[in-house]
Order: sequence, then C-alpha cells, then structure tokens
Amino acid sequence: MIRLIEFLNFLILVFFFLCYSYQLVYVGVRFFKKMPVRAARRFHRYGIVVAARNESLVIGELLNSIAEQNYPKDLFDVFVVADNCTDDTAEVARSHGATVFERFHKNKIGKGYALQYAFSEIDKLFGIRAYEGYLVFDADNVLDPNFLIEINKVFDAGYREVTSYRNSKNYGYNWISAGYALWFLRESKYLNGARMLCNTSCAISGTGFLVSSEILAQDRGWNYHLLTEDIEFTVDKIIRGNKIGYCETAVLYDEQPVNFKTSWHQRMRWARGFYQVMYHYGKKLLHGCLVKKSFQCFDMLMTIAPSTLLTILMLLTNLWFVIWGFALGDHRVVQTALTAVWNSACNVYLSLLFFGLVTVITEWKHIYCRPYKKVFYLFTFPIFMFTYLPIALAAIFKHVTWVPVRHMLAVKPAEIRR
Repeated sequence: MIRLIEFLNFLILVFFFLCYSYQLVYVGVRFFKKMPVRAARRFHRYGIVVAARNESLVIGELLNSIAEQNYPKDLFDVFVVADNCTDDTAEVARSHGATVFERFHKNKIGKGYALQYAFSEIDKLFGIRAYEGYLVFDADNVLDPNFLIEINKVFDAGYREVTSYRNSKNYGYNWISAGYALWFLRESKYLNGARMLCNTSCAISGTGFLVSSEILAQDRGWNYHLLTEDIEFTVDKIIRGNKIGYCETAVLYDEQPVNFKTSWHQRMRWARGFYQVMYHYGKKLLHGCLVKKSFQCFDMLMTIAPSTLLTILMLLTNLWFVIWGFALGDHRVVQTALTAVWNSACNVYLSLLFFGLVTVITEWKHIYCRPYKKVFYLFTFPIFMFTYLPIALAAIFKHVTWVPVRHMLAVKPAEIRR
C-alpha cells in the first residue's frame, strides 16, 4: 500500500512537470533574448471600446488618460457601452467626449454581451471597417501616455490581435491586490513576452487588447459570451491558426480587488469560465496538439486545464489513503499519505515563490509600492495562489453567474508611479 501511495504521487508529480516545465524555458528565453525595437510605418485609425457597469467613480480617469495619449487625436474615437447601469456612468462618459451606447438586458449579462452590442452599434453607425482596429479596455483602467503609439507598432507589424503589459493601480494595498498584480506582471513578462519571442501565440487577459476590424468583420462582431470571454476569444483564434501579438511597452494599470469575498466571487467566475472553455474547445485544442503538432494549442490547453486540478487530484488521492489507513488502523499509510501532501505543498509553494521572485526582481522598478511590501508580498503570493484550490473545486459544482466588481480607485498614471 505504501509503495502504491508513493507511486501515484510520483506519477502526478511527473505529469505536472511534463505539462508545465516549458514555462521554465520561458523564463530562460526572457533572460537571453530581448524584445525587438519596432517602428511603425504609419499611424492607424482606431476605435476604443470601453464596457462599463456602474463605473462612474473611475471611468473619468480612463477617458482622461485616453485623451492625453501621445497619438494623433483625429485617428481614434472613444465608445462607451453603459451596460445595465443604475448610476451616472453614461453622463460622465459623455462629459468626457465619448460616444455612449446605453444597454439594458436582464438575461444577457456580462462583458461579452456588452462588447457584442457596442460593435453592433458601431457597425450600424459607421460600418465596422471605419476603423482599422479596436482597442478594448475596462472602465477602471488608466493608460500610460504612450500606450497607443506603442501598441500601434505591433499592429503595424502585421499582428491582427495584440495584448499589452498589465500593471496595477494598487499593488501595495494588501496581500490580495498584490497576489493579483504579481500574477499579471508574471503573465505579461514571462508568459506573453516569452511567447512573443518564441514566435508563438500570446493570450489576451481581460483588458488592454487590440483586434483588427478585419477579424471582427469575419466574425460578424463579437460572439464570445462564456464567463471568461477573453480566454474564449484567445482559444478560438489559436485553433484557427491566428497568432496573437504582445506589446510590452504598451502599459496599462487596473484596480485589483482588496477583500477576499470580492476576490472569491471574481475568481470563481474565472475558474468556471475556464471549465466552460475547456468543455467547448478542449477537443479542438487536443486535436491541434496531437494532429497538427501545434505548440500554441498545447500552451493554451495547459492554460485552460488549470494546474489546480492536478493539485486537487493529488489531495483527494491522499485523502482517500488517509481515510483508508485510519479504517485499517495502519498509521504508516496515514503518515505516508500526509507526508506526500506536505511535500507536494512545499514543492508548489517553492515553485510559485521562484516565479514570483524572478518577476519581482526583474520588474522591481515597475512595482509601485514600498520596498518592504514588494518583499513581504512575494512570500504571500504562493498563499494567494493556494486559495485557488477551494475556488477551483467549488466552481465544478456551483452555478456561477457574472457579478460586477465595484471599482473606486480613481488615480492618474503619474500618481501611481510616485
């Protein structure tokens, strides 16, 4: 029995390593290769789309940061879809010069439906090809003044979908906001950045992305309505053979949740959304891996089949052996199973600490909080990630709906960088 426990835990560990060891290669890529310096041949014309629900407290600063872009003002227009708002989001957006579409629907709720409505209205008014590309932001974002001019360089290089560098407004608030922020920094630098250097597809993460009007015209608008519409969009494009680009010099800042209840509900939606994407697109991704030998299909399959599930499998396997050991009165079985859990927890903690450490060291100047907080929250980062375990497990059984996250931090980019 003891050998069986050790073998099964070893098998899970090997499988975990085989699935995710390539991300260690990504770290090496970022250390030994530099991002190419790009220059655009011309400025392209963009429509900027913001989906907002009761965001009157923060949307003004986003629109101010858009108005202050170092980009020709006649080459971009701003559209805000005020989605099921009960506050004055629409009025605030109009006062900042945005074209506002107000949408009310009791059943079709979520960002995907808001974007579908916005693109439909733009198509009716001007035609979807009136702009060469569309940038999508959340209302709580603020942009670096050079965001448009930088992302335009990657779009001009031929990428039809481009994502950006996602930083945080409130990294130093507490261990929860820091956990989110450090994950997004790591995702930007050591996942999307490495993917870009390896000439494989990057992944869109929620906000700050650019999609060409050509793609939207082919799709007849925005048709992604799962709980994680960004991942659904990414997976669909990768299955079709598209290659999503990344612009590290296009920087945005967004607000992270600071209390656990809000974080729980948000990440529950994300976890459930990943399962939805896996259900709808998993077979096609697997086909891409096995038949087309597509690495980017493998990469996204590993992304939407969360590593938390392997961890949960390990925990449940050893829990069964603990119960079995108590039933038989065999304390060696109980001890072996509990030791396996402890060793696995330590290994996962150290792995997360490694990725967090590398990110904090290399992105130190881009993490805007006191130095002692940068160090302290590095050690709480793995704990934050461990909290995904009960969330991922609950998301399998719980009915999850889209619930808006309230944002209240209205700051300018220069204030964040102080």
